[in-house]
Amino acid sequence: MKVLLIKDVKALGKAGEIKEVKDGYGQNFLIAKGLAKAATNQVLKQFDAEQRKKAENLRFELANLEKLKSELAKVSLEIKKPVGANGSLFGGVTKDEIAIALKEQCGFELDKKSLECETIKTLGLHEIGVKLGHAIHASFKLEVKAE
Repeated sequence: MKVLLIKDVKALGKAGEIKEVKDGYGQNFLIAKGLAKAATNQVLKQFDAEQRKKAENLRFELANLEKLKSELAKVSLEIKKPVGANGSLFGGVTKDEIAIALKEQCGFELDKKSLECETIKTLGLHEIGVKLGHAIHASFKLEVKAE
């Protein structure tokens, strides 16, 4: 009996592979536990359609991330913080403050966990990295000014 593996099965194969197995093993174990489906023409066509749709969604998502990367490269953010008598910042600029300022000033809503920086404790221009996903990284400029 031919089966299409839905999930990875140890010692048999990975999801998406078509394998020839004994009838009892296929019916009573693989199909019964939801690890595989009988490899009929209808099931194979449905699987191929799902794979094409996943690939198309991935291409669409990658295109959107690349567009976001190019838009973020143009961003120049400004945050004003109080400074002490010697010119040093009180506290620092955190990822949370950067994410909020990015949303308010530029309209980009990013999770603070995607920002690649430590707490900024100096005035001036800083480069902030952003992990967008799918191994795509972007960056933008942040200027910290005295209030």
